[in-house]
Amino acid sequence: MQSFIIHMSASTERRANAEHLCHTLPEAELIEAVDGRDPNRIRDVEVFPGTLYQPRYPFALRSAEIGVFESHRKIWRRIVDERLDCAIITEDDLKIVPDRFAAVIQLVNDYASPDSYIRLPVKQRETPAQVVTQQDGLQLILPKRIGLQCICQVVGRNAARRLLTVTDRIDRPVDTLLQMHWITGQPVHAILGTGNMEVAAQIGGSTIQRKIRPGEKLGREIKRAVYRAQVSLRPQKP
Repeated sequence: MQSFIIHMSASTERRANAEHLCHTLPEAELIEAVDGRDPNRIRDVEVFPGTLYQPRYPFALRSAEIGVFESHRKIWRRIVDERLDCAIITEDDLKIVPDRFAAVIQLVNDYASPDSYIRLPVKQRETPAQVVTQQDGLQLILPKRIGLQCICQVVGRNAARRLLTVTDRIDRPVDTLLQMHWITGQPVHAILGTGNMEVAAQIGGSTIQRKIRPGEKLGREIKRAVYRAQVSLRPQKP
C-alpha cells in the first residue's frame, strides 16, 4: 500500500518528522502541501462562506484551512489517476507506534476496499454505531458521529472519486465536511487503538489554528457547540 505525507517544505521544524514518517510508512512519498495564500494554487476550487450545506458553518474559512483541503484533494486525485485501490494519507505532525501500525496495516489489508474511507485517529472519542471487527487490540467501527482531524486515514479509489465530485466548491474545513456523510455519500469508518499521536506542539505548533482574542473566544465556542449539536442529529447508521 502506498503512503502520502502532506508536508510544506517551508515548515522546516516539521521536516525531520515528515522524513521519519517517509522512512517508516509503507511505500511513502512526501507531497508538497498546497499554500492556501497563493491564488494560483487554489484557483480550481470555489470558496463559499459556510452557506453551501445545512447546517450552515458559522466561521469563514482561513487560507490555511483552504490549503489543507486542497492538499487532501491533490492526493485524492493521485489515488484516482494512478488507480490505486487504497492509500494512506497522513499529515506531517503524526507519530506512529511501528508495532501497532503493523497490526493496523494487516487489519486494513483484510477489510479495506476501493470504497473505503477509514480514519486512524489520534483521539479515541468516537462511539460505534457498529463494530465491524476486533483483532490484535484494534477495533474497526462505523462511528455514530465522525470525528474531526485528518491526521491519518486510508482512502480508497472510489471514495476519493466520490469526495472529489462534491468538493470543487467548499465552505468548511475538510474534516468538517467529511462528517457530513449525508452530503458526501461516503461512509467513514475508524480504527481505534492504533496508538497514533499528534506531535504538532513538539515540532513548531499548529499550522492552522490562530490566536483568538479573549472577547471573541466565548462567542466562537457557543457557535461551535450549536453547530456540532446540529451535526450530531444525523448519525451514521449500519
